[in-house]
Amino acid sequence: MSETAAADFLLDTRGTSRELGAWVVGLAFGRDGSLGLGLGDGSVHIAQPRNPDAAWTSAAAHDGAVLSFCADARDGFLSGGDDGRLVRTAPDAATTELARLGAMKWVEHVAAHESGLRAASVGKQLYLFDAKGEKAKILPHPSAVGGIAFDAKGKRVAASHYNGASLWFVASKEDKPRVLEWKGSHAAIAISPDGTHVVTAMQENALHGWRLADGQHMRMSGYPSKTHFLSFTARGKWLATSGADAVVVWPFFGGGPMGKAPTELAGGDGVLVSAVACHPQHEVVAAGFADGLVLLAEIASGKVVPVAAPGHGSISALGWNATGTHLAFGTETGFAGLVDLSKKG
Repeated sequence: MSETAAADFLLDTRGTSRELGAWVVGLAFGRDGSLGLGLGDGSVHIAQPRNPDAAWTSAAAHDGAVLSFCADARDGFLSGGDDGRLVRTAPDAATTELARLGAMKWVEHVAAHESGLRAASVGKQLYLFDAKGEKAKILPHPSAVGGIAFDAKGKRVAASHYNGASLWFVASKEDKPRVLEWKGSHAAIAISPDGTHVVTAMQENALHGWRLADGQHMRMSGYPSKTHFLSFTARGKWLATSGADAVVVWPFFGGGPMGKAPTELAGGDGVLVSAVACHPQHEVVAAGFADGLVLLAEIASGKVVPVAAPGHGSISALGWNATGTHLAFGTETGFAGLVDLSKKG
């Protein structure tokens, strides 16, 4: 990749970029098609991929840093801040405070589902909000929540924490979770698209997974650094991960990853992969590296397509729109790029 010419990068031929001025903590494409980016200075920036010439708008969503960011349930974006507030930013950059969860508390993780459900974690508590935005439940955990995720149908929400993860049925009258146990500290969490597996990233540079049908444990180790991004392919056949100097992709078919070696994509330069995002339809992975490089890698062939050149800081956020026609990324230095992959040529 080090020999790739600047003209070969898709950002230069099919994209647009901005210097936003602060760490891009997270990004997401809203369900209306807009792109939102949450920054370390508390601002949220919004772009309109369908109108690349339109100005990017922004809003001061938080008094402090954005700590967590995702697409909201219907449109717009959801963010949690170190000001203890849960905020919705509309596609036109108008902001609404949905909840004030404590002035001295951090809203470290947020998630939303198209059914209207929203979730936010503060310390050991997971707050669940219904489609009306009302606080429906407070779900307690034995230690600070390290990550949260809804399943594809919005029927369950998972939260990682010390010594495992908890899986809750959101509509259950009796709030008693299924506890998935494994010693150690668990952070990032993902549920497979078919709802059969839960995987977490651990403090000691490894992943742990559970097959829900029988509770079978899955241990995935060998990483040189911590994994912050977990991304399943659309049909759940593969799990792509960050944390190594290549994109590590684990097989979740034919019995799962137990006893199988992962596939490694786009490695060779010794630079760590800092972010991954699987295409919403095809078995293609977008990967961002610690030097700012962004590329696409096809799992079956290993073919690599360069997206953005190194030099703008470590990739800290990465994501696709729902149809896979646009890819966006952000860096720790505040650089953001948006690439239109629907263009021919």
